Amino acid sequence: MKALKRLAGFLALLFVFLVVVNVIPPEKSVESNPFLVEEGELPMIAAHRGGGALNPENTVKAFREAVKTYGVDIIESDLYLTKDGYLVYNHDAYIDETCNVNGDITLDEVKALCEKEENRHYIADMTLAELEQYNFGYYFEDENGNRIYKDAVNVKDMGLGIATVERLFQLFYETHPDLLFIVEIKDEGERGKTACRILSETLDRFAKYRDQIVVGTFHDEIEDELKANYPDLYRGAPTGTAAKFVITQMLRVNIFDKSDFACLQIPTSYDLGITVNLDKETYIRRAHRRNIAVQYWTINDEETMRELIALGCDCIMTDNPALLEKVLDEYR
Repeated sequence: MKALKRLAGFLALLFVFLVVVNVIPPEKSVESNPFLVEEGELPMIAAHRGGGALNPENTVKAFREAVKTYGVDIIESDLYLTKDGYLVYNHDAYIDETCNVNGDITLDEVKALCEKEENRHYIADMTLAELEQYNFGYYFEDENGNRIYKDAVNVKDMGLGIATVERLFQLFYETHPDLLFIVEIKDEGERGKTACRILSETLDRFAKYRDQIVVGTFHDEIEDELKANYPDLYRGAPTGTAAKFVITQMLRVNIFDKSDFACLQIPTSYDLGITVNLDKETYIRRAHRRNIAVQYWTINDEETMRELIALGCDCIMTDNPALLEKVLDEYR
């Protein structure tokens, strides 16, 4: 009988504890957050790599079409530092699979070549002038499988060259002052720290965009650099930090989470031996209590888009902004 009373007392205390930690409003991660949508509003569209399903990814053409033709709210991509100190957009550290740096060979031949790292052409080893020689639409295929830019002549005029941060800011600063940006600094160590500095200095010249960009990284030392020296920049949650946040929400002890990021950028599920589903309204609701925006990647099918819209997320990242715009138009 005494054991049962002790158990009942423990369970009662546990119940009270859980109620308290879920009722007390948690501390806000950021005071204001331009990446949040108002309750009941539709999510923002983020063009992943500029919308790589519709145009050659990470090119000026892709970003321009995403903003001016498809009306996206956010453009998203990764940043690398060139040999001579320019920040350029690219998904990989090397450029072989998106341009004609290896001459007239097939993409399958390029991938086979790049299995050996010594054959790769790394951005870190090239100047901006060297990178600008190449056609970054070379391997792009349209919906019919045609390589429509393979033989492009006026690469720069067509927007098929590599895109720099500065050029992109210049392109939209006057015409789209409310445009938002998601970037990830891919370099690590001292190069990554230099990339942080150059990004910040570039934003000094485009001051309105400083409060409209969220910066992410996979590297702990770059996360520390951003926190220490660029605290005014919004930060996305690194993988480890995002996982900790999700776990505290799963255990309903979110009051103990001390995250200070602005955007939770997550897939719809993680595979940890078992599948952990992240497309849940409770995670979005709890993130919103902290003023954290929830952004899902990379969503290219209509069914999942609809599911996430129904959940009330803040942003859907997609390679196909035209499809997402069509889905959102039906809701409007």
